[in-house]
Amino acid sequence: MQVEKDLFFVTETAAKEIKKIAEEQGIENPVLRVRVVPGGCSGFQYAMGFDEEVTDNDKVIELENGVKIAIDEFSAPYIRGATLDYVTDFMGGGFTIKNPNASGSCGCGSSFSC
Repeated sequence: MQVEKDLFFVTETAAKEIKKIAEEQGIENPVLRVRVVPGGCSGFQYAMGFDEEVTDNDKVIELENGVKIAIDEFSAPYIRGATLDYVTDFMGGGFTIKNPNASGSCGCGSSFSC
């Protein structure tokens, strides 16, 4: 496990929402795994979910509220410098990733290309 502060950024709003969801699910030491997986109409898509542990090969970001973000070796180059945010509007709320490495995205916004 390598701790990297500049690999991936999480807004305060997103950090609060991650913590809230973890508490609702009864997760005491939350580790949110953020991954890039092949798929979608543009080539890659994001996957996120809680994990119970980190591996020696993971890059880890420790947030001030006790949440850890784990990123695997494959995903790290694709999301280096990206920002996870949580946005709400009249349709509801959800997580969004602003990725400076993405050269394009599909019309529905669920996948990207590099």
